[in-house]
Amino acid sequence: MIGRLLARVERAAGPVRLEPMHRRHLRDVLAIERRVYPKPWTERIFADEIEMMHRGQRWYLVARAGRVAVGYCGALLQHPEVHVTNVAVNPDWQGRGVATRMLLALAHRAVAAGYDALTLEVRHTNTGAQALYRSFGFAPAGIRPRYYENRDDAIVMWCPGIQDAGFADRLRRIGERLA
Repeated sequence: MIGRLLARVERAAGPVRLEPMHRRHLRDVLAIERRVYPKPWTERIFADEIEMMHRGQRWYLVARAGRVAVGYCGALLQHPEVHVTNVAVNPDWQGRGVATRMLLALAHRAVAAGYDALTLEVRHTNTGAQALYRSFGFAPAGIRPRYYENRDDAIVMWCPGIQDAGFADRLRRIGERLA
């Protein structure tokens, strides 16, 4: 089922393909991580996350253009919610819909797996990401003061009701815009 969901999203992805993250992707993932985050995760953290993915506690996807990873995303499974832990795109690939494609794949997977809501934190200054999340139906629900590097606030965003027909229609429209 997951393969079909990824294939549906990939049809709209053009030269970018989505696939589950594996250790072989970590060199590229870490290169992106270092470019986009002031305090990047380590290889050990990602290796642990991949191990938890194999145990069914996480989902991680890599967006690839040819043989190179150009983005990745992950989620922590906390029934009845899916907590999106990261969405990162190589700055050279930003603005091409890579983050949208990855979030769309996570959302489809969450719906298919029967989860009720999506949640995440986003840096209060990252207005581009906030706009993306709002397009999926996320709404601000609170603030985590000094969440990032003990200095920047995070906006907590929630997207409830992902089993509703309205959310399915939203995902369909997002997919059509990518095509």
